[in-house]
Amino acid sequence: MQLRSLKHPLFLLLALLLASTLAFAACSDDDDDEDDGDATATATEDAGGGTIDITGVDELDDGTLTMGSDIAYAPIEFYEEGTTNAMGLDIDIATAMAEELGVEVEFEQVADFAGIVGDLTSGRYDIVMSAISITPEREAEIDFIAYFGPVGTTVVTPADNPFGITTIEKACGRILGAQDGTYQVDQMTALNESACAADPIDIRTYPDNPAVITDLELGRIDGALMDDPVGAYAVLQSEEDIALSVIGVEGAEYGIGVRKDSTELNRVLQEAFDAIVADGTYADILEEWGQTSFGLQ
Repeated sequence: MQLRSLKHPLFLLLALLLASTLAFAACSDDDDDEDDGDATATATEDAGGGTIDITGVDELDDGTLTMGSDIAYAPIEFYEEGTTNAMGLDIDIATAMAEELGVEVEFEQVADFAGIVGDLTSGRYDIVMSAISITPEREAEIDFIAYFGPVGTTVVTPADNPFGITTIEKACGRILGAQDGTYQVDQMTALNESACAADPIDIRTYPDNPAVITDLELGRIDGALMDDPVGAYAVLQSEEDIALSVIGVEGAEYGIGVRKDSTELNRVLQEAFDAIVADGTYADILEEWGQTSFGLQ
């Protein structure tokens, strides 16, 4: 496991990320007011006029691309405060791709992020897109279209970092939280089998990321693990109560999840993504959300 400390050059990258995101954060709502699991948000763009031939793509016969997502992970995806209007990086990328396909996109809140892959394989959604790190375990179950990253893990702590968590190894013996089903839970589990075997991390899991941040701010946990851009955004929203103490641990790309038997859908989605990269739409979306440093390399 490659571990990186706060002194790694990626700290400068995160500092730039914070600065670029600040302007957006000042005029956008945070993700503490999510809707219930059955909430659905639909893009406002009309279907039709796509640039890609979707003939024979069974999932798109109804003119709609149904996307499962845990819409509680700002700035990647979250609800506009008090509404079921989904917004964020993933939402804009999926909407732009759907426009290339000439279909509408419907965003459905998953009941549990930990079950998002199973929901896809059972046919509940056409695709899943929810800041999902591409891992060998997930690739064994579904296919992915890489679209962002690599993105590493950050450890968010109280602003004064009272336990001195400046590397991931220094979190051994501490109480750490992460969203259930995320790569961060796997990382902590692996640490408990290696570097932290003698003094294991007390791993606490939560149904969504805002709940992790809440417990951190209330002092119920010593630190919280999440993706770098999400941690940076949470710090910006926190009124200086929390801080980034470790960043850039084990980067992985985000992927759009597609069932293994949805070969034609996978093909046209890749074409749609390539199209928005080629025409500059992808770069514009990254810039809008302050995420240019994490654009797909």
